[in-house]
Amino acid sequence: MKNLNQQILRFDYEQNFKDQDFYVSKSNQHSFDLLNSWPKWERNFINLIGDRFSGKSHLTNIFLEKFRGIRINADNLSNDFLKNMKMYENIIIEDLADQVNENLLFTIINIVDQDNKYLIITSRVPIVNYEFKLNDLNSRSNNFILSQIDKPGDDLMFALILKNLSDRQIFIDKKLIEFIIKRIDRSYGKISDFIYKIDEISLKRKKPIDFKIIKEALGD
Repeated sequence: MKNLNQQILRFDYEQNFKDQDFYVSKSNQHSFDLLNSWPKWERNFINLIGDRFSGKSHLTNIFLEKFRGIRINADNLSNDFLKNMKMYENIIIEDLADQVNENLLFTIINIVDQDNKYLIITSRVPIVNYEFKLNDLNSRSNNFILSQIDKPGDDLMFALILKNLSDRQIFIDKKLIEFIIKRIDRSYGKISDFIYKIDEISLKRKKPIDFKIIKEALGD
């Protein structure tokens, strides 16, 4: 079974994997191409938008390996980061949230603009949808190019399920994956949660994953 699924991966999907096993599909093609087109952007500000586990961090990892830069989580913005970022041309702020330090974020955007640097901010919702207390920050958010990672199609769901299973050293028949795809929510987070659930049930029962376990995890 292990060899069979490895063959399925190589035969059907290898051509769509780019850098660090990132699977390129219609759902993320635009974002993948946009980041890889650096520095030929229309603006120096990119907002990469996508659900949990949609591949935002994966894309920024690929970007940093190719073009170098500095990255920080939005919750960890500090004055020290302002000093460190001056040495880099590319700045990435991950996981923008409502509780971000608005003064620091506004300062970073200004530095990027003044020094002709490049800024990528990842978030689950578009930055223009945030209602910042700083009016100037709300205005600045309109300068971002928005790049949305859409919900996964069948091909991406298959690849993600297969990769999540492979990461756990689980190998199941292709028909079982196709069965899951037809019944699971089209959500990156749901895929990850579902794989965790069937693995947990399988371990508790000390049985390989089959239709019965999958149906139980689906709540059928």
